[in-house]
Amino acid sequence: MAAPRRDPWARLARWTPARIALGRAGASLPTRAVLGFALAHARARDAVHAACDPKTVAGGLAELGLETIEVESDAVERALYLRRPDYGRRLSQASRDRLQKRKAAQTDLALVIGDGLYAAAVHTHALPLIAALLVHVKSLELSLAPVVIARGARVALGDEIGSLLRARLVAMLIGERPGLSSPDSLGAYLTHDPKPGRSDAERNCISNIRAEGLSYELAAFKLAWLVREALRRSLTGVNLKDESDLALAESPEGKTFGSPE
Repeated sequence: MAAPRRDPWARLARWTPARIALGRAGASLPTRAVLGFALAHARARDAVHAACDPKTVAGGLAELGLETIEVESDAVERALYLRRPDYGRRLSQASRDRLQKRKAAQTDLALVIGDGLYAAAVHTHALPLIAALLVHVKSLELSLAPVVIARGARVALGDEIGSLLRARLVAMLIGERPGLSSPDSLGAYLTHDPKPGRSDAERNCISNIRAEGLSYELAAFKLAWLVREALRRSLTGVNLKDESDLALAESPEGKTFGSPE
């Protein structure tokens, strides 16, 4: 009897979490694949409802020597946050008053940590990313506003926060929508001259920041490059192309951030 043919996709499945080489049972998927999909879907649904713990995040930032401010949007309740994205794009009146009373001096960069659609990604990735970024902040001699920790945050909430803090740039670090193969991804969104009404076309995004995706060191390098160029050119968004890979190739530290062989 001839040996059964090997699935040519099986070898590739070792290198990706994507759902390939699942096999089949008749005209359907095997039971194991069906149950695995259902489990991943349930975990993604649960992740969206997870709550952020600002005190834990603030404690980690304090260890890095950073001052923090806690704020919330008009959509602090998770059910409201999911139903009304517009509420997550504006500060609550109490938070707005808190920032206005600070009478902040102008700074180059405001960092905002928002829970977004997956708070657990913030707890896992925000502090290591900021620790890696601080090396570049020092070398570029950037002035930083206090780090804002925002609950019920959508990306655009950073625009109002950055405006009230009088920051030339705002970087929103936020938990991205959980995927079935990447459930813990952090995104970084950079906006020049932040103010309410900015569109997504006026931002630069660095996505998939996590251990299995973009490393903290490489994400920090890319973000620092974008910050430097945004300040130099006075813009972000579609008119600012991320050419940090070219700078990385010319950097003596380039191999440190490269993809594993």
